[in-house]
Amino acid sequence: MATRVTAVVVDDHPAVRAGVAYWLAAGDPPIDVVAEGEDVKAAWLGPGADADVVIFDLHLGGPAPAFGDLRRLAEAGRRVVVYSMRTDDEVALQCLELGALTYLTKAEGAEHLVEAARAAAQDRPYTPPSLAGALAGDRSEARPALSAREAEVLVEWFQSESKEFVAHRLGISTSTVNSHLERIRVKYARIGREAPTKAALVARAIQDGLIGVDDL
Repeated sequence: MATRVTAVVVDDHPAVRAGVAYWLAAGDPPIDVVAEGEDVKAAWLGPGADADVVIFDLHLGGPAPAFGDLRRLAEAGRRVVVYSMRTDDEVALQCLELGALTYLTKAEGAEHLVEAARAAAQDRPYTPPSLAGALAGDRSEARPALSAREAEVLVEWFQSESKEFVAHRLGISTSTVNSHLERIRVKYARIGREAPTKAALVARAIQDGLIGVDDL
């Protein structure tokens, strides 16, 4: 039997919250919305504090994106799926850099939202069409100097369910895998392109041509 997945929906439009809850409940298997609200408190208090996934709108009653709230959720270890009206690539990439597991536009509908929520519950990134376009269109000139082994470990990790599987595939220890990934994060941080989560590293690797969207 599939493990029950729970979600909290943070959006300042009641109709959107109701629609998201309906879509998630209709999934196979269903995802239970245990809390919803018009501001981020719904994700910190009551049943929402323990939800597996946070479905998060960037604009909560104001014109400015709620990047600070997104950062605090990610830093607390919450699995966040940003679901927004914004379609600009720069905002999508910034959300990944802040720790969101994926970014969807509200034009992408039920199928992508359900798949993104299910992936987030398993700490996996998900790449909907709009995000694929944002990633493919961003080619940063500032790239870290990764060794061949570091690049190999990174790509294997993206395509594997666990670091243990990567270790087995490459014939190294899990601690060595962790060391490589930590060095990669440090190298990105040193050039001002932090990548604190797996989703952020996926974004960086696609931006830098280490892996293609179709390879994930």
